Amino acid sequence: MQLLEKILSNRNMNEAYLRVFRNKGASGVDGITVDELKQYLKENKDELCQRIRTRKYQPQAALRVEIPKENGKMRKLGIPTVVDRVVQQAIHQVLSPIFEKEFSEFSYGFRPNRSCEMAIIKSLEFLNDGYNWIVDIDLERFFDTVNHDKLMRIISNTIDDGDVISLIRKYLVSGVMVKGKYEETPVGTPQGGNLSPLLSNIMLNELDKELESRGLQFVRYADDALIFVKSEKSANRVMESVVKFIEKKLGLIVNAEKSKIARPKDLKFLGFGYYYDSKDKKYQVRPHPMSVQKFKRKLRQLTKRNWSISLDYRIMKLKQVIFGWVNYFRTAKMKTAMRETDMKLRSRIRVIIWKQWKVPRKQIRSLIQLGIPEEEAKGLTYCRKGYRFIGLSKVVHRAISNKRLEQRGIPSALERYLKVHTVI
Repeated sequence: MQLLEKILSNRNMNEAYLRVFRNKGASGVDGITVDELKQYLKENKDELCQRIRTRKYQPQAALRVEIPKENGKMRKLGIPTVVDRVVQQAIHQVLSPIFEKEFSEFSYGFRPNRSCEMAIIKSLEFLNDGYNWIVDIDLERFFDTVNHDKLMRIISNTIDDGDVISLIRKYLVSGVMVKGKYEETPVGTPQGGNLSPLLSNIMLNELDKELESRGLQFVRYADDALIFVKSEKSANRVMESVVKFIEKKLGLIVNAEKSKIARPKDLKFLGFGYYYDSKDKKYQVRPHPMSVQKFKRKLRQLTKRNWSISLDYRIMKLKQVIFGWVNYFRTAKMKTAMRETDMKLRSRIRVIIWKQWKVPRKQIRSLIQLGIPEEEAKGLTYCRKGYRFIGLSKVVHRAISNKRLEQRGIPSALERYLKVHTVI
């Protein structure tokens, strides 16, 4: 069976539809939603496939949206229509196993059965083997700068099917809609499409092959690459030659400001920071301070006193954020940080509960019901102190104890961490 027919087979297209439906996501420029997709495909799938076979199919422009990055800048995303997402996903499902055989064992991003955690573990392995000078390569706006001709030439070295090559190129040049106006995309692979992660790995696999041919130790996750060497002299030499290869051979741009030669303590990789544990005499990881700040900021947003929502809904959102964050950083050492997080979270929840009691009469009655003597209850209620004092007061701690908060369903970051932590 030809490659295009594998892509358009009922089984593959149905699987692609299910994947797109499960991922949900916003509509593209045509306004068709994922909920309307099933009916649309039922009525138009045969015609869609025939247009693809005869090369008459023309993907619609992706809808340009911008989301804020940690550094205050904006990340540009391109949202294809749901129909284009299905076709892209169908292509991805067939091409991915073919290219997987060619990809490096040191590449971890956007690949089946690979994860950030595996990349972190491998980086620690290199550091603890003495490769503790790091060349940190940062590619500038990678998804916006990929050269189409170079990418298509690399794909053609593996894929010998003109129809599939033509279809991929159509997606690359389909353009974007920015505030209602069409813009061409002569370079780049729009970040947000189902095909973009695979295309980025195909392009950057050329870098992986170059590093492997030089016998270098490296870890790459999407466009984040770390190269590990044993001396500063080697690091300088590698930095110079690798930057030259990326810019001359791949036609990509290296961000000179962010790319650097670093020691482990200066690294930030996939949200993790590195440090030397003098007790165990080896390098370990912990969440980078910037990741911790972002986490704390999110928890503060979810525990705002002026956010008028039910406590049940608040607890549900807190569980999502805390469990997701702790699960991601489960290999890191952060018991103390999680204990402190719990203390601050409980204090803010106590204030929220106190505020929900609203009037002094109810505050006094509620404290008494929770076992506080009447005089103490009145003393706290009429003390005229601010919410911060209330949240930290021993009276409120006795009334709304940790045990009571646990019974109410308030999640514990420390408890979750102890449950999922894996020792490297």
